[in-house]
Amino acid sequence: MATKLNTIEIDDVSLTFPTSDGPVQALSGVSLDIVKGEFVSFIGPSGCGKTTLLRAIADLEAPTSGAIRVNGMSPQEARLKRAYGYVFQAPALYPWRTVASNIALPLEIMGVGKAERRNRVERGLELVNLKGFGAKFPWQLSGGMQQRASIARALSFDPELLLMDEPFGALDEIVRDMLNQQLLQLWDKTGKTVLFVTHSIPEAVFLYTRIVVMSPRPGRIHEVIDCRFPRNRTLDIRETPEFLDVAHRVRLGLRAGHSYDV
Repeated sequence: MATKLNTIEIDDVSLTFPTSDGPVQALSGVSLDIVKGEFVSFIGPSGCGKTTLLRAIADLEAPTSGAIRVNGMSPQEARLKRAYGYVFQAPALYPWRTVASNIALPLEIMGVGKAERRNRVERGLELVNLKGFGAKFPWQLSGGMQQRASIARALSFDPELLLMDEPFGALDEIVRDMLNQQLLQLWDKTGKTVLFVTHSIPEAVFLYTRIVVMSPRPGRIHEVIDCRFPRNRTLDIRETPEFLDVAHRVRLGLRAGHSYDV
């Protein structure tokens, strides 16, 4: 039996921010291994350290103690080797650049030739169902389409790891449902390892191979829930008893997490 490879190894990570009012502990003793090709959803109350953990993996924050390895490298080494793409809560597209040139921006920075950039942008647009919209400007697109463009940009240089920080949180429920379904299809096509931060229980349960339930600050892992749903699931699965059981378990975990002494 083949050994599964860990894409991310988080070992007893704690992180404290200095502030004018004194230190604030955002994470405490977080340990987690993430296997290549997983889709891991992180859920917890506001301020529990979900985004902080994602930023630490991305080398945007430095742990106070503990260690993180990304593909066997430190977060800094992984960042320099462009091992991950990052999708923020807002699309963060430059309004004066077309959708195609926004997607191509990382490739320009990397010095990729014009013909190869064009090919990759076309593939990216097709991957996120935006074919034909490359010449548009961000302000000519809906919020959901803008976020899809930001996903294409994050994937333009073909990273193994996709870090997503509540990318659909500001969208209405109908658009969010559509993008959840499309994201699952994209994950299935690309085989990327995806880490997805959300406040939505239905979203966390629909989009995962594992759900990491976190406690209030300082952020700890309260529970990790494995997925038994088929990989090619559709939105209809949310009406099944199995889905509702997992959602109930997540809800109980979030309540129980508040019992920590902080």
